[in-house]
Amino acid sequence: MKKLVREFEFSPEQLHIARELARSVGISEVTAGILLSRGIDTAEKARKFLHPSEKNYLSPMLMQGMREAVELLTRARDEEWRVAVFGDYDADGIGACAVLSRALKTFGILPYLFVPERSDGYGLSVPAIDRIFDEFLPDLIVTVDCGISCRDEVEYIKEQGAFVIVTDHHELPEELPDCIVINPKLKDDYPYDNLCGAGVAFKLAQALIGREAYDLVDFAALSTVADSVPLLGENRDIVAEGLRRIADMPRPAFAALLGKQGEVTAQTLAFTVAPRINAAGRMGDARAALQLFTSEDEKEILELAARLNAYNMERQRSCDELYNQVLAEISAEGPYGNVVMLAGEDWNAGFVGIVAARIAEEFSRPALLFVRRGDVLKGSARSIERVNIFDALKNCSEHIAEFGGHAQAAGINVSETEFEPLRNALNEYIGGKYSREDFVPVVYVAGEAQGDFRAVAKELTLLEPCGMGNKRPLFVMQAERVDAAPLKPLSPHIAMKIGGMDFVYFGGLKDLAALRSDLKKSIVFEYNVSTFKGKEYVKGFVRTVLCDAKSGTDVEAEAFENVLRLLPAARSDAKPLTTEEMNTALSDRLRRCAYGTCAILHDRKNLEKFPALEGLDIDLYRPASRGADNCVILSPAPDADLSSYREIFVLDGPAALPKIGNAHLFLNIELSDMGAMKRVSTVREDLLAVFSALRRFDGKETGMGYAEAARELQLGFDMFETVFALAVFEELGLIAFKEGRLIICRGVKTELTRSEIYTAVLRCREEG
Repeated sequence: MKKLVREFEFSPEQLHIARELARSVGISEVTAGILLSRGIDTAEKARKFLHPSEKNYLSPMLMQGMREAVELLTRARDEEWRVAVFGDYDADGIGACAVLSRALKTFGILPYLFVPERSDGYGLSVPAIDRIFDEFLPDLIVTVDCGISCRDEVEYIKEQGAFVIVTDHHELPEELPDCIVINPKLKDDYPYDNLCGAGVAFKLAQALIGREAYDLVDFAALSTVADSVPLLGENRDIVAEGLRRIADMPRPAFAALLGKQGEVTAQTLAFTVAPRINAAGRMGDARAALQLFTSEDEKEILELAARLNAYNMERQRSCDELYNQVLAEISAEGPYGNVVMLAGEDWNAGFVGIVAARIAEEFSRPALLFVRRGDVLKGSARSIERVNIFDALKNCSEHIAEFGGHAQAAGINVSETEFEPLRNALNEYIGGKYSREDFVPVVYVAGEAQGDFRAVAKELTLLEPCGMGNKRPLFVMQAERVDAAPLKPLSPHIAMKIGGMDFVYFGGLKDLAALRSDLKKSIVFEYNVSTFKGKEYVKGFVRTVLCDAKSGTDVEAEAFENVLRLLPAARSDAKPLTTEEMNTALSDRLRRCAYGTCAILHDRKNLEKFPALEGLDIDLYRPASRGADNCVILSPAPDADLSSYREIFVLDGPAALPKIGNAHLFLNIELSDMGAMKRVSTVREDLLAVFSALRRFDGKETGMGYAEAARELQLGFDMFETVFALAVFEELGLIAFKEGRLIICRGVKTELTRSEIYTAVLRCREEG
């Protein structure tokens, strides 16, 4: 289960600073606290942060190597040298090429542009250099977004008789290339070191052509967002100005990629434009993206944008196919280690990083996916927040041919024979270094929602543009019963109102019953301010709902409903155990491995009989994650997927379970009757009495399930009796629920024994 954590906790001294910041700048203490938590601790810093602008741009001449680069490029222009620009194939490299090539044209140099394809590998390479010399014979090569680790390749260029300028933003190697180098991470007078590759190119453009470079800030903004560098400091000014440029005068390439988008935000660039640029590189046609950003022919631009859109759709299909293949592999092997590590023969190397990131998030542990290339496996690693995968790889490096990256992502090559040893070593190292708490997904919230939410929501828009390093703040609101309903019939999205505020929960249908119940719950959301037909609206966009499964009373009826729906297919192959035997077995399994064991509970009062489960979370109706973490699940819903577990222990009630795959099943024979089964009457006359009471509610809104309908109808019968009756009546066709309304079906004649639920309850009572 996810854990809520405060984004910041202040000492009394820090609280004083936050209050002074709020007073000095004229903002709320809520916003001041968020700013302080992000390193904005003075009024001057706050004003710059809240009002990002080109006025805040730093002087490019503070960068080491900048003056020398300008002098060499001036000489190249004056002496009519042949100048080549070499970039990377991703959105940052393409954007950097676009910035520098356009700046050079304005400066008086018509450059030759080259980006390798993904299959050529990252950065400068001898084959790529040879191609440039064969096609262009340059006097000078300028790299963008690459080159800092290419000392040997730079020497090779110099041997061919050309000068080199390296502009890059990646981490510095022990030995720099012997040429002019511009990198914000160098120790110089430049006070900001988090620029992306296109950001560095933008600074070089400023140094070359002054304010004329500002017209190129939209490319730099896109690359900044795409490369996931922090949206703080000068990056924030670049992105804010780039968004204004796109809003005011979108150049044809952006207009073609954006289509009929409304307001363009950093998220729009990250999730709409950047994936299309990256898709070209992933599909082996990076030059199409480069041509799109450098062409002045509007017809060609439209054709190229259409091609990139098609590439992106193909990329999405290919990623989905690979994702499903990986899930099948995980299912076959079982996700029972501290890492997910797999290799495929025909997997596309361009997509394994994307899928690895998705797997890491869903399974809440590092994921490493490899593609076989003969005896070598080439792969990508992605990690979760609290596990440093680069450090883990470094400590297992005896099994690795080569790797590079950072705490959350890495590229890695291993030999076929070292694959299993590496997996075992990583599993052991990560298991020994990190606690189980490190694998629990964390949701960071800025605080509780309180006060004038409209004023807070409007003020928080000053934090835009938001993204990496400056995420939109999340807030939490505590609730019990919530007025929630689908946005429209058959919609998977939920609309609700809490405390006078409207909320939208995209994809929240699965949580509708829990939202409407009396469970204590934490609603985690972000504020959203929008304008429609001149009117301003404030809503909360729900990001997650965390329920306290030990609270409330409605959950008992919901649990009974889940059992009834699954009871006709109750398993008979479970191994019988006593409560004592089950505690012993659970204690052994939980001690040996953190994954693969699931305990099913129907009546919460019975949990105290199982001390072996102390400390485990109770997941409501479904596993909280796909990762097969050891857990207790309260009465699984029919659509729950338990197939990733090795062993399932039914603590009480019948073995009425959804999809469990090949799990070993154990049933507690001392608590197998489930008390609720004995509470309901199977007598025909008693059920008829319930049906007679239902007749007057024909067409009434009842909600989504039997338990919810029983609470809404208030027929005067025992809650479990009503839930049982509704289940039987719907199965027999006597009633129906259509779009949340009860429909009485007239003239239907039938027998109770035709209901599988009815006969299953009879059988359960007899066996109990």
